[in-house]
Amino acid sequence: MSSSSITLPADLIVVPARFGSTRLPGKPLLKLAGRTLLERVTAVACAAAEQAEHCDVVVATDDARIADHARDLGVDVALTSDELDSGSARAHAAARMRSSAPGLVINLQGDAPFISPAVVAGLMRTLREGNADVATPVYRLDWDRLERLRAHKVTAPFSGTTCVRGADGRALWFSKSILPAIRGEAELRAQPLSPVWQHLGLYGYRMAALEWFASAEPTPYECLEGLEQLRFLESGRTIATVEVDPPEHALSGIDTPSDLALAEDAISRLGDSFPVRQR
Repeated sequence: MSSSSITLPADLIVVPARFGSTRLPGKPLLKLAGRTLLERVTAVACAAAEQAEHCDVVVATDDARIADHARDLGVDVALTSDELDSGSARAHAAARMRSSAPGLVINLQGDAPFISPAVVAGLMRTLREGNADVATPVYRLDWDRLERLRAHKVTAPFSGTTCVRGADGRALWFSKSILPAIRGEAELRAQPLSPVWQHLGLYGYRMAALEWFASAEPTPYECLEGLEQLRFLESGRTIATVEVDPPEHALSGIDTPSDLALAEDAISRLGDSFPVRQR
C-alpha cells in the first residue's frame, strides 16, 4: 500500500462538560437565550470541525444527563471519570477512547459559548502548519479594554489572564497579573493599542503533548498562578499564540449566575452569534 493511500485518524475537538460545578451546578444544561450552554458550545465545535475538515467532535462528561443531552444534539459522547480535575485531563481521556488516537486535540470548554468557530479552526490550522506543542489564541487590548481589565482585577484579581509573547508569536509567559508592567505609559497612549495581550481560554494540543501533560506533575508556577499552561512552559515545551480579534462579548466563560445574566444581556444588546449547525 502506498503512503498516499493511508488515511490518518481525524483530528478531534473535545467539549469537556461536567455537571458538578461548585458555583453553577448543572451548568452545561442551563439555558442562555433559549438554548443550553452545551447546545451553544457543541454548535461552535461542529461548525469549526466543518471548517477545519477531517475533524470529529465529542463531548467529554461524567454525567448521564449531559451525555443524553449531547446525544439528542447529535454529538458523540465520551464518558469520563468524575475524578479528573481539569478540562485538559478530560480532553485527554476522551481522545484516548477513540478507536484511533487523533494527532491533534482541541479543548473547547463547555462554558465558552461566545468563541467563534473560525478561532477554533484557526488553532487546528496553526498546529497542522507548524511544530508547536500547543496553540492558544490571544488578543491585544486597546487602552479602554486595558482600563476595564485593571478595574475588574480590583475585585476579581484572579479573573483574566495576560500573555507575554515573542515576535514570532511564541508564548513567553502567562499570568493572572497584568503583564508587562508599562513604563512611560503616557507616551505610549499616543498609539491606539496597549502592549498587553489577553488570553482567550482555548487550547489545541498535539496528542503527544497532551499525553505528556496528563502524566506530568503540576509545576510550581502553575500552582501559584492556577494556570495549567505554565506546566508546558516551565518544562520547556512550546506554545504558539494565535492573534485573534477582541471578542465582542466580554465573557469568555460562564462561571456564576451573574455571568449568565451578563451573557443574556450581551446577547440582547449585541445579537446572538449562535452558529446554525448543518445536519
